[in-house]
Amino acid sequence: MMPSCAMVLAAGLGLRMRPITLTTPKPLVTVAGRTMLDRAMDHLTHVGVTEMVVNTHWLAERITDHLAGRPGITLSHEDVLLETGGGVAKALKWLGQAPFFVVNSDIIWTDGAHPALDRLAQAWDDGRMDALLLMQPTAHAVGYEGKGDFFLDPAGIPRRRRDPEVAPLLFSGVQILHPRLFQGAPLGKFSLNLLYDRALDQGRLFGLVHDGNWYHVGTPEALPEVETLLRKAEIR
Repeated sequence: MMPSCAMVLAAGLGLRMRPITLTTPKPLVTVAGRTMLDRAMDHLTHVGVTEMVVNTHWLAERITDHLAGRPGITLSHEDVLLETGGGVAKALKWLGQAPFFVVNSDIIWTDGAHPALDRLAQAWDDGRMDALLLMQPTAHAVGYEGKGDFFLDPAGIPRRRRDPEVAPLLFSGVQILHPRLFQGAPLGKFSLNLLYDRALDQGRLFGLVHDGNWYHVGTPEALPEVETLLRKAEIR
């Protein structure tokens, strides 16, 4: 099962990246020669995704201009930010009835032995899953300063971190979702975490550990370090 559609989340404000994001939306920040948005979309194109929905809000016209002429793109503009869940819910009419990828455009990942999106598609079990999250080992997450998000058992079933625990895995911002996950979802603004928790209670949320590198570009000061590490990883 390889999804042919994807949602690319690109509507965030990028407040911690100011002053850069006063004039450039965070997805269009260039890191080691490529914008973060192009890097995310390149991953999707590489595995055969042909239709992508990109949501916009802050400096939307910059993203619109950047994507002009690129085939298979639908823009979903949000006059009011809808957060992750509301943004995807608004775009469901373009994403079809089959499972689809959702990727954040403000993070960067590189693949291990096999493309991470390929691994997600191969691990997808439509009879058991409503959501499959790619998870990054917290200890190897560049630019991340949190305590992680999840524990994962051998069957791929996650458990959320409880305070004061430190979890070995964080959600990478890369996932496969099924439209049925959104049945009964609230209208307007809400976080995907609301739907993750419901799926977790129903035994329909699963995780897969990423075997490549993952980078969080949180501040302007973090850019040089990420660029250096990313160039080294790509040379290898």
